[in-house]
Amino acid sequence: MNETRTMIAVKPNVSKGYEFCKRAFDIVASALALIILSPIFLITAIAIKLEDHGPVFYSNYLVGKDEKKFPIHKFRSMYVNAAEINVSAHEQKDTAGITFKLAHDPRVTKVGKVIRRTCIDELPQLFNILKGEMSFVGPRPLPPYADAQLSPYDRNRYKVKGGLLCFWQISDRSKVSFEEWMDMDIRYVNEASVWTDFKILLMTVPAVFMTIWKNY
Repeated sequence: MNETRTMIAVKPNVSKGYEFCKRAFDIVASALALIILSPIFLITAIAIKLEDHGPVFYSNYLVGKDEKKFPIHKFRSMYVNAAEINVSAHEQKDTAGITFKLAHDPRVTKVGKVIRRTCIDELPQLFNILKGEMSFVGPRPLPPYADAQLSPYDRNRYKVKGGLLCFWQISDRSKVSFEEWMDMDIRYVNEASVWTDFKILLMTVPAVFMTIWKNY
């Protein structure tokens, strides 16, 4: 690990007023989003079911604030027998570091390609936000296999609640190394505020459209 990274002080300055405002926003915004997006939930569920008759959701555990695990659900984007499909060793990775996604993954269904490109597969995590396990803005929660490989310094990301959106989400993710991603999370921990959250929310819209544009 780069020693200069460990020299950066990690001091989250999170007031009770900020936490109250953040939680109130999460509850109201996630509830409204679930209501408004309910037709998309229904259409996506039907499309997944019609393609291969498998389960609509894929379930997993992520590591959140204070390193506590919690269950999350995503719209299933891979074939039911994904574990049996061979992935070529030369398949290109589009995310560097511990976590990765294949650029052309043969395990992903036709519907899965669409919902991944449009980020629809992530929408069920609105329920995690409503329940208080996640926030709209914060470091992206990691799966246990990735969490197990974090350095003590990187674990400072768990001093705040994990989120659906973060600095990494609004960057060119395919060009960001895992170390840079973790540095972005530490930056968020140090800068957490209403203004920081607002900036990330504001920048998410063009970032999502840019991602969709590139994928298509």
